[in-house]
Amino acid sequence: MKTAVVILNWNGRSLMQQFLPALIEHTPSDEAEIIIADNGSTDGSLSFLKENYPGIRIIAFEKNYGFAEGYNRALSRLEHPYAVLLNSDVEVTSGWLTTAIDYMDHHPEVVALQPKILSYKDKTSFEYAGACGGYMDMYGYPYCRGRVLNVVEKDVHQYDTVTDVLWASGACLFVRLEVYKQTGGLDASFFAHQEEIDFCWRLVSRGMRIVCLSSSVVYHVGGATLAMEHPQKTFLNFRNNLLMLYKNVPEKYFRKVFFIRFFLDYLAAIQFFLKGYPANAGAVFKARKEFCRQKKDYASIRRKNMVLSFPEFPAVINRKSLIIAFYLKRKKTFDSFKL
Repeated sequence: MKTAVVILNWNGRSLMQQFLPALIEHTPSDEAEIIIADNGSTDGSLSFLKENYPGIRIIAFEKNYGFAEGYNRALSRLEHPYAVLLNSDVEVTSGWLTTAIDYMDHHPEVVALQPKILSYKDKTSFEYAGACGGYMDMYGYPYCRGRVLNVVEKDVHQYDTVTDVLWASGACLFVRLEVYKQTGGLDASFFAHQEEIDFCWRLVSRGMRIVCLSSSVVYHVGGATLAMEHPQKTFLNFRNNLLMLYKNVPEKYFRKVFFIRFFLDYLAAIQFFLKGYPANAGAVFKARKEFCRQKKDYASIRRKNMVLSFPEFPAVINRKSLIIAFYLKRKKTFDSFKL
């Protein structure tokens, strides 16, 4: 079959009970194979699958490898032309898969793609993790068509054009499997959070195209595994973002980016503290300390990326500061903070 739809599961039995029926209904069995890669679940996920969905292929791991390494291990075993990394808390719709794969078939220069991602809890609004395609400012702050920082827009079809993006959300990421393997897949040391942005930046910096195709639509619950305000999520987001910048920022901008980020990170820590989240403030300090410890291990990776990448930021990275635009200039929608 042409496509492998891979769900990485960790203690997500209830989510599979809820969302597998729609996935099976809207995924043609002659075009795609549904695969569950299980990260050492202990909630009876595997017995549930074997009893209720004996035809679904299972790749079982002995422990939780996290999002990045879990997918790397699963996809290394596959030979399909395409793979879809699909979160277990996503509800797909009619035509979600065939529309996307048909587009990639007819556009061989497109190596990855995401659908329009709407909120499962409010189907008239975009969903935080990806919305209608991801971008970033030069200091590492991601945003989307339909979501800028914590402000999420209603979907009134304002972004229903096919467009190039910097990153496609890991909630539903279509990718050419050969490209995934050749470029090293997701960074396993990230464990979880922002690994898809790092991966996609690597592709775009090497001249490949990623698009958002709004004619393919899915609904995402979001935040199903780790609460938004959880200090561990704060730690992973800040540490991984700094590692991503270290790996990918072009040489001519390197000093400027890290000089500005030093101050922005400590401003974020102060903001967490003033809002009554001292543990999150501490997570920012912890993330910076861990980044300083780890970055020496990334020196060779950075050198390789600089050799293979263009010397400038990709066009889909905004040269302006999202933080200044959002907090000082009150620009809180994608259209007000265009490239």
